[in-house]
Amino acid sequence: MVTGRETYTEKQAAEGDRSSAARDRRGFWGKADRPGPPPDRGRADLGELPGPGLIPTGAGRQTARLRLFDLCVSYGSVTKILIDCDPGIDDAMALALAAGAPGLEVVAVTTVGGNADLAVTTRNALALREFLDLGDIPVAPGSPGALLHPVVRADHVHGPTGLGAAVLPEPVRAAADGHAVDVIIDTLRAAPGEVTLVAIGPLTNIALAVRREPRVVEWARDLVIMGGSYTRGNHNPAAEFNMLADPEAAAIVFRSGWTVKMLGLDVTLTAVVTSTVLDRMRPLGRLAEFLIPAATSYGVVTADGGPTIHDACAVAYVLDPALVTMTPAVVDVETRGEHTRGMTVVDFRPMDRVPNALVGTHLDVDRFWDTMLDAYGRLAERLG
Repeated sequence: MVTGRETYTEKQAAEGDRSSAARDRRGFWGKADRPGPPPDRGRADLGELPGPGLIPTGAGRQTARLRLFDLCVSYGSVTKILIDCDPGIDDAMALALAAGAPGLEVVAVTTVGGNADLAVTTRNALALREFLDLGDIPVAPGSPGALLHPVVRADHVHGPTGLGAAVLPEPVRAAADGHAVDVIIDTLRAAPGEVTLVAIGPLTNIALAVRREPRVVEWARDLVIMGGSYTRGNHNPAAEFNMLADPEAAAIVFRSGWTVKMLGLDVTLTAVVTSTVLDRMRPLGRLAEFLIPAATSYGVVTADGGPTIHDACAVAYVLDPALVTMTPAVVDVETRGEHTRGMTVVDFRPMDRVPNALVGTHLDVDRFWDTMLDAYGRLAERLG
């Protein structure tokens, strides 16, 4: 299905490169002046929408936050996202969050080789599009591996299918004809300033998009990634998996002019699927029949006794930025170290260099799981 689509090489991408000095740097936002929500698109663009009183209340079981989300939908405060991913158990749980959250609209999914081979991650993304009722959005396969070095995989964590013990039917609909890099560029070009890129796998597709069309940095509303760390690694002592899988791509992205919103292991390792969380998932019908086997077969558990769903933290941050404390930093990616290749070197010190990232330093875990379970509950009601 994806054979013949992997047409981009580092040499071809470099032909589209432009000097970063020739482009204005994006503005930098500290915690106090983080960008606000997108401008109200207005009733003329949205058409007639129901008032809050006309939206079903789910038999009275909605929380105050869910009712607030209803208001957001009614008045057009919805963030469009393009998810670049390598599904993956935690990718699947992140996609389920995006599918159930009324404050988010998934406009496209692109895939990359990472947790599993590209054919597997693409198959999983296609199956998830149908199972999660994401509609007729494009799912486009992208880069099978890193720009310069042999592939790194995480089969020991996600299993041979990429979804652990969870099982989904084979997808009926095929992948989009275009390469993921084209879909990223075309989607951002068509709606400048409206679409947030959420990258929860290796950054190969994002780097190639930047090298091919540097204006994607201007066109994207934001770039939020799951990756990196300033305290530890997980694939080895120094490097987090997504960074180690393609350090050169990560280095390109951090040098591109974005203020990257980085959700690394320092926060994601606190997003633990505890027994209490599993108990809250059990009433969710068909969705629970997928989520629970996936989560409980995740190949890495923490000292707290459960797996951590790293990728969902990035999607949750887009939905509710107050979930995560973000700190300005300069981030570089180590590409040559014998023992530190793929390490994110995070410098929080005041210095002459302009920060190129906001780095997550604390996750409000209780609020995170409330957000997750609220969205999962809405999705479960839709799926039956």
